Amino acid sequence: MAVYDTANENLKVLNILRSEQEVILQKINKVHQKLSRTALETAKKYEDNLWIKLRSLYVNAKELAECEERVSKTFVTQLDTLLQSSQTVSNRKKLEVSQKKRKGIKADAEPPRLTSPAVSLRMPPEQANILIGDQVAARVTTDNDDKDEWIVVKVTHYDRDAAKYEVIDEEPGDDDESYQRKFKLPPSHIIPFPKCIDPSNTPNFPTGSQVLAVYPGTTALYKAIVSFSHRKKKFDDYLLEFDDDEEDGLDGLPKRSVPFHHVVPLPEGHRQ
Repeated sequence: MAVYDTANENLKVLNILRSEQEVILQKINKVHQKLSRTALETAKKYEDNLWIKLRSLYVNAKELAECEERVSKTFVTQLDTLLQSSQTVSNRKKLEVSQKKRKGIKADAEPPRLTSPAVSLRMPPEQANILIGDQVAARVTTDNDDKDEWIVVKVTHYDRDAAKYEVIDEEPGDDDESYQRKFKLPPSHIIPFPKCIDPSNTPNFPTGSQVLAVYPGTTALYKAIVSFSHRKKKFDDYLLEFDDDEEDGLDGLPKRSVPFHHVVPLPEGHRQ
């Protein structure tokens, strides 16, 4: 697919994201209006249902905004590529005309078409939708380590010769690791996240499923179990119980709300 086609698709995606955000904001405003017209004592009787709904709406709005930011960055990169390609083709044509005048030979009919490195990555078929700039789940430990460490990383390059992804951990570490860590990983260490703009093609994990998910407020992924499902739509959050996630004074494991596009299948042989 040419750069122009991909850029055009991303432009459509941005329009969809903005429309989705408008719908979410309208729902948030309706809840706020309802609360503003309700006496405090009455509002307390809503129990947790209304507050859970309001929180879920804000989480969805935040995730859509973050997704729009990522797509926008990719779109800007593609526009830069188009502009550079256009300038390169223009300069090449000028050179060919000049050579034709000097040597009296016919110029080549058409320069080779340029494609974006962000699109023509020749990645493995099961990961063909991963583009440079995408966030993915990555295992940054080796087979010799005692436990598997999975984190959220950004794809920066795909080395076709080595058949490995080059990725960076955008979150700076603590103390002596206050820089962005870089990794070069095989496809077996990479799991693409579901697209937040296209929930129709995302897997649906039923209650009791074992998954790998981003722990709220972090960029680390841990093993979790899908608790009772309150998801009415595919873009609703999952309610998960993370392994070893205990809280004082609470019987059992707490249930954490996690966006659907931060939940992936649990890798076979996962060690935690």
